[in-house]
Amino acid sequence: MHQHAAVTSPSFDIRTGLGNGQRRDLGEGPAWSVPLPALSSTLAGVISGVAAGASLLELPPAVDAPRKRFAPAHQKDISYYVDGPEDGRPLVLIHSINAAPSAFEMKPLFEHYRNTRRVYAPELPGFGFSDRSDRKYTPELYADAINAFLSEIVQQPADVIAFSLSSEFAGRAALAAPEQFRTLTLLSPTGFSKRRLPSGRVGDRMHRVFTLPGLGQGLYRLLTKRPSIRYFLRQSYVGEPPQELVDYAYATSHQPGARHAPYCFLAGQLFTRNAVEMIYDRLDLPVLVLYDRDANVTFDRLPEVLNRRDNWQAVRVEPTLGIPQWERPTQCIAAIDAFWQGAAAASDQ
Repeated sequence: MHQHAAVTSPSFDIRTGLGNGQRRDLGEGPAWSVPLPALSSTLAGVISGVAAGASLLELPPAVDAPRKRFAPAHQKDISYYVDGPEDGRPLVLIHSINAAPSAFEMKPLFEHYRNTRRVYAPELPGFGFSDRSDRKYTPELYADAINAFLSEIVQQPADVIAFSLSSEFAGRAALAAPEQFRTLTLLSPTGFSKRRLPSGRVGDRMHRVFTLPGLGQGLYRLLTKRPSIRYFLRQSYVGEPPQELVDYAYATSHQPGARHAPYCFLAGQLFTRNAVEMIYDRLDLPVLVLYDRDANVTFDRLPEVLNRRDNWQAVRVEPTLGIPQWERPTQCIAAIDAFWQGAAAASDQ
């Protein structure tokens, strides 16, 4: 199993508040760190609150499909897209978490499978057309949202595909309600680094910094400018990222309340310490990992999980840098289809 080292170019890591001399890998997908020169040259404007207000844009649908909403118990409104034959086996696609995520990240898989599967793409709390209110966003909240969606909307065991940090949330959900999952596929998942995450107190302090009047809003505006989004995507994409990825990330990050959930992400509060022991090692369902290289994720501990867990398998999709479903969709689809076929054959024995 090939491995790689985390990228350590000179930067201020907005996930930890550390320079790269102190860098701690928090393991998300697309890189959301700011080069030190860019940060220092704009910090004065950030602290002053970047007096001009952020322009809000009309948000188009992430995919061309019916969009619905539901309000689960103990949750606020969750939006989701659904299409495909109603009698098709359900497939649930879960986008990542970063400064500007959306169901658009899963568009290549949605469009491919909608012809043969009942495909769902929920928008996690704090993103897309789901509720974006100023509240505490936690791993538990996201796992509960996934389980509520599966139990109340899908209502039968599903094949679930989760991207980046949402792999941890989907894993938590599968531990809590394994009967709702048929298989689990993880795209460039977090949680396999040997580096330790900062403590919860560090995350709380970082969150307080990000939510200071003016500073947090200014930093978020800096991160979600078109040049910034393009810069970050280039770190996670072989070749030039499609303009539509840039455009949708920009649009979704310029909605009312768009910054609230990302603040928790940037403060490191959405990651699970010891995710291998707490989540991945405890999963008994068939699990597939698709991975290659990633600017901010390492897979140091993936081989040990594969060695001791017969229900796990991994396919390296090369060359990719963290968004394999966009960079190499044909290879991803082939690997996923083979995985599902193998899981079905094993369940029939």
